[in-house]
Amino acid sequence: MTDLFQRELSVVNIGLSSFKESFDRNGIKSIQVDFRPGLAVSGKSKDNSKTLEAQVNVANEEAMKRILAARPMLIGMGRALDLIPGMKKNLLLHAGPPVTWERMCGPMKGGVIGALLYEGLAKDDAQAEKLAASGEIEYSPCHEHSAVGPMAGIISPSMPVFVVKNETFGNVAYCTQNEGLGKVLRYGAYGEDVVKRLKWMETVLFPVLHAAIQKLGRIDLKTLIAQALHMGDEVHNRNRAATSLFYRALAPAIVETTQDRQIAVDVLNFINSNDHFFLNLSMAAAKCALQAAEGISHSSIVITMSRNGTEFGVQLAGTGSKWFTGPAPVPDALYFKGYTKDDANPDIGDSAITETAGLGGFAIAASPAIVQFVGGRAEDALNYTLQMYEITAAENNVYQIPSLDFRGTPTGIDVRKVVDKNILPFIDTGVAHKKPGIGQVGAGVLSAPPEPFIRAFEGLFS
Repeated sequence: MTDLFQRELSVVNIGLSSFKESFDRNGIKSIQVDFRPGLAVSGKSKDNSKTLEAQVNVANEEAMKRILAARPMLIGMGRALDLIPGMKKNLLLHAGPPVTWERMCGPMKGGVIGALLYEGLAKDDAQAEKLAASGEIEYSPCHEHSAVGPMAGIISPSMPVFVVKNETFGNVAYCTQNEGLGKVLRYGAYGEDVVKRLKWMETVLFPVLHAAIQKLGRIDLKTLIAQALHMGDEVHNRNRAATSLFYRALAPAIVETTQDRQIAVDVLNFINSNDHFFLNLSMAAAKCALQAAEGISHSSIVITMSRNGTEFGVQLAGTGSKWFTGPAPVPDALYFKGYTKDDANPDIGDSAITETAGLGGFAIAASPAIVQFVGGRAEDALNYTLQMYEITAAENNVYQIPSLDFRGTPTGIDVRKVVDKNILPFIDTGVAHKKPGIGQVGAGVLSAPPEPFIRAFEGLFS
């Protein structure tokens, strides 16, 4: 004890950081431990999680084997009505968990209005809005039909979709073609230009891409994503490298299969001018991988994170198609000139499926430029990814981060770890205006809300 007071003291502070600030002011060496109590869940579910721990571990091992063994391949295209399971002429698919017209946020309502105009079911905005609210149009989550859609995520019957097949397990996922940024349908815009672009994508872009993919036979999306991570993408908010690699794979086949030279030029220019063209495909690749783990009894691995602009929804491998939801938060973002956080809609889109599969915000260390959206530093990107290892069950065997000595990305969110450590999944995202018809107003980052994970934990262990 005497010797202790004769040496320089070092302090480990657990709890309020203000205590460490006092030590700093007085020149005392101290270390702040990032400790937080776990999320509050029912005592019964907590007890059951301990009792079932061995079974859950075995189930999670199987879930991760399936997720990591997935081989998502782009194999073709077609119309949503012809390909997507359960698709009907009066059905519109949307992002996130189930939501009715009355509870839809502004950008999702804008996407619905635009889709009805695109399908020719309404002549103007007012007629489309009346039809949308009439009960004649049905709504269902993309995720419940093996599909995914960014932002509002609207998929209507006539829209062309990519077909992505998991060659390891045979399951298939679908996604639309990406329109680009700004005033586009997925951000809730629905003007004449929006519909005109969608019609061009249906009548010109789709046939050209379909023919090129048929000539190639398939495109290995997993390998392409792995390369893109090495080139500075995280394949959610930054897809420049992935789109470039996709372009390289597709361009020769487009030139060979398109008879009209000008059409080939127009298609290639459209893809080349849209850095986010690959986004939808990265989502479908992630959906393919995670879908393979659905229905594994007792598994606490998250296989879906998705938002409809009103609620944030989660699904677990061990609870199948059941949704666990909570309020969707508003992202911290860099806003376009003239817009502020007051204009922003709460988080929206199926694109958090990328984070669920170990990409996006979970791989942000591979793409540090993303944190500039909120004034962050490259160090922050590394720290975000490092923190996600705390709540995941595995490190990816293919997706690697160069700045972490090619460590595999954190993959397989374990809801038990989210609850125990009170560390919430980190997501990067686009931001839509809260009113319909305006479109994108920024891009940023956020942490998932706690409520869906608390409810998912209690739902699994009730």
